[in-house]
Amino acid sequence: MRPFNFAAATEPTEAIATVNDTPEAKFIAGGTTILDLMKQYVETPTQLIDINGLPFSQIEATPSGVRIGALARMSDVAEAAIIRENFPVISEALLLSASAQLRNMASIGGNLMQRTRCGYFRDPAFPCNKRVHGSGCPAINGEHQRHAILGTSDKCLATHPSDLAVALVALDAIVQVRGPQGERRIPITEFHLLPGNTPHIETALQPGELIVAVDVPKALFSKSSHYLKVRDRASYEFALVSAAVAMEVQNGTITSARVGLGGVGTKPWRSGEAEAALQGQPPTLESFREAAEAALTPAKPMQQNAFKVELAKRTLVRALETVGEML
Repeated sequence: MRPFNFAAATEPTEAIATVNDTPEAKFIAGGTTILDLMKQYVETPTQLIDINGLPFSQIEATPSGVRIGALARMSDVAEAAIIRENFPVISEALLLSASAQLRNMASIGGNLMQRTRCGYFRDPAFPCNKRVHGSGCPAINGEHQRHAILGTSDKCLATHPSDLAVALVALDAIVQVRGPQGERRIPITEFHLLPGNTPHIETALQPGELIVAVDVPKALFSKSSHYLKVRDRASYEFALVSAAVAMEVQNGTITSARVGLGGVGTKPWRSGEAEAALQGQPPTLESFREAAEAALTPAKPMQQNAFKVELAKRTLVRALETVGEML
């Protein structure tokens, strides 16, 4: 690990100014991701700014839904009554993330900022366009069984690892950030960026900007939501494929549907194709299968990860069936 300076921030403006003025400085909350990357020499900040003393840990109802503070711990959010009752997909996604010990430490903002689990990215012995722009992507001709089939480019195939972000894209969440130029709102679907030609730019955050909260609007479909995660082992494992779905049905017809996919995209994946296929249809197995076909139409699988296409279809169908049984 590279030597670094450490300071605890006492108010937001101070923390933001320090990171903005020091390009190699980083915020730290739970530290469950950044410390691992520092040990691997993937992240090499010269200074860490501890933000745990900042007032961003509340989980509170708002006129339009719920506001989750960026420093709220994953375990607290998962168990909060307002989340379990009104946004079960969020609670389920969090409870299926990591281990209980990590959930007790990891923050909501940090979860959104976590970086890919691609082995090439996490081993500095290999080139990686996310670590060093223009150095290459060895996954294209190497091991890519766990890599993405949606949103890929010839520069990067890496999946985004967050379960929570998949649930949030299905619920139209808004990320509230604060920076040197003040506050702004970023739709979660625009927060994470596709790799394109710039895979080293992963989010829409500007230098010095800090996530302060996530706003989740309450909708009729929010209570009828579910997160399904398929993985190689039953716990403490990242998704091969996951699906976050929410649905509203009136008089036997789907009037609104939301579909997010994980483990298959270079960013938490919102499937407009699946949502359009569900709209106006009856909540039947046939409708769910048609939506799953539509969701995976844009997929570009490679030799080792082609199995994810069918696995994602079946996962999405099962998640939709589960929600259909709630209605």
